[in-house]
Amino acid sequence: MKTKVLKINPAVPEPEKIAEAARMIRQGGLVIFPTETVYGIAVDANNPKAMERLSIVKHRSSAKRFSILVAQRGIIENYGSYTEPDLYKLIDKYWPGPLTVIVPSKTPGDTVGVRMPDHTIALRLVEESACTIAAPSANLEDKKAPTNLPEALQDLDGQVDLAIDGGPVEFGISSTIVDFTKPKPTVTREGVISQSDVDRTIHKKTVLFVCTGNSCRSVMAEYLLKAKLVGRNDVEVISAGTSVFFKSGASQETIAVLRERGINAVAHAAKSLGRIMLRKADLIFAMTRAHRMQILDHVPYVEKRLYLLKEFCHQPSGAELDLDILDPIGQSHGAYQDCLLMINEAVEKIVGLL
Repeated sequence: MKTKVLKINPAVPEPEKIAEAARMIRQGGLVIFPTETVYGIAVDANNPKAMERLSIVKHRSSAKRFSILVAQRGIIENYGSYTEPDLYKLIDKYWPGPLTVIVPSKTPGDTVGVRMPDHTIALRLVEESACTIAAPSANLEDKKAPTNLPEALQDLDGQVDLAIDGGPVEFGISSTIVDFTKPKPTVTREGVISQSDVDRTIHKKTVLFVCTGNSCRSVMAEYLLKAKLVGRNDVEVISAGTSVFFKSGASQETIAVLRERGINAVAHAAKSLGRIMLRKADLIFAMTRAHRMQILDHVPYVEKRLYLLKEFCHQPSGAELDLDILDPIGQSHGAYQDCLLMINEAVEKIVGLL
């Protein structure tokens, strides 16, 4: 009996067809589907019978692991226990995309491969299935991975329950695999991402400044530090706010005081503080103790990388220690200038750390 084929528009996938394929996966079926690299087979990773059948269909030892797919970067936390910034730098740059990472799993002594594909059909299928998707390439073991559905069905027609035809893939080569369980992150299968790409990404330091609305203090810090690091490409400087609810720019007074120093912040767009930002940052600078507490509520283990920015400012001897840089919003131009001076003092010292 031939495998049923669903033709799905990769640009605008038909919801009812995605739902049918997802339902098949939840029921224990095997579904061929496209990604940007090659065609794969999706199966419920928590269904032992389905996983055993997948190994049989692929002629693959059941002892050999299958990578899983996620539809959001942060979901890797559900499967892996690796918390170093290098992992999050890499997935922030290449996910969604042709990258699989191997990390220690939540089970001690075990590992797991995780990927977030850059293909609308694949992402919708993962979301709609609402289960953990194991997804090896749609070929027999040791055979070439297929780049279109006819190639996938050459050996698998009648062996899987459903196949999605989403047209030819973009790359036609399997994803790069980077193993984070080795002494250093190592490419164990090279695709379109090379070891030099990986090294360049993970060795770049990331500095994150955090305030409330990402319109004043953290913007000053970001643009001042960027100005002092002109010509260096080994540091990424970003800023974000703990309470950014809509797109906005820097405040007019912030733009004005930066302009007085020859710095243009007109194009700044406020960003909401995200968990991936925090995880990939090597150094995190909060403006107040309240911001620090909010950060640690989100991601407790970044504590050793987290500082109050004012810790890097001179504190008069005998004065009561005050480590909050207060928000100048709504105050005079002079208040913004004073805030900028304080932040600049701290930033000068941070340059020495980089």
